[in-house]
Amino acid sequence: MCRVLKVSESGYYRWLRNNGKPTKRQLLAVKMKEILNEHPDNDNYGVDRMRIGLLQRGIEVSRRTVYRAMKENGWLHKGRTPHGITKATTEIQEKENLIKRDFSAEAPLEKLLTDISEFPCADGKLYISPVMDCFNGEIVALEMRDNMRKELCIDTINQLHDRYPNLTGAILHSDRGSQYTSEDFRNILNTYEMQQSLSGVGHCFDNARMESFFATLKKEKLYKDGAYKLTREEVKTMIFRYIFVYYNRIRVYTANPFGLPPVKYREWKALAPAA
Repeated sequence: MCRVLKVSESGYYRWLRNNGKPTKRQLLAVKMKEILNEHPDNDNYGVDRMRIGLLQRGIEVSRRTVYRAMKENGWLHKGRTPHGITKATTEIQEKENLIKRDFSAEAPLEKLLTDISEFPCADGKLYISPVMDCFNGEIVALEMRDNMRKELCIDTINQLHDRYPNLTGAILHSDRGSQYTSEDFRNILNTYEMQQSLSGVGHCFDNARMESFFATLKKEKLYKDGAYKLTREEVKTMIFRYIFVYYNRIRVYTANPFGLPPVKYREWKALAPAA
């Protein structure tokens, strides 16, 4: 048989021994499936997030290998492409933008981002107002209502202050919506001794990290789970659970070292000096 197949005898017996055994790629796919099964929302993981998840489990493979395995198993997703316009800004607007697209921070509550996004529900629009901490990407406050009046944004900051009473010196960055430029909103920032930072008109990338969060929330959860068929109260519950149970505490966060979720990274940094 070896002469007919033109293979060596040792090669034939090696093939015979390995016949039916799973390949390295198949074994890797099993581990990847375990990661996806850890939480229902993990099926949104892309190549980079999956690779970090494997590294956290002591499995080091190349990005190319992860890509191939995900492609073979139908686990790849289409990427998001941001759309926006860039316009010239004035000198005054430039001075009012304190973070200038630098979304990094050395400590918690140093730089905060906020914005409003809307989502259509079965009984009308739901307006979502979160605050993100640039230090670890954690959503540290969240208000949701059926309107986008200034009180929505003011109460978001009040909630933030209830959780973190010392906000002195914290920079809060937003767009130039009427809610954020209103006298009442600026007064609440002054009361808590916070600094206001504002994007330039038409500069969507000035608050890109916050926009990215909204895109993630809608793509990974709301649109995927058909939230537009639900009532506002049902969607509120869905968003609250996604953010405070999954996004902040479980989901691999690629911007943090080791892909640590926001809360775990904050806790790890708090313990680091004592280690």
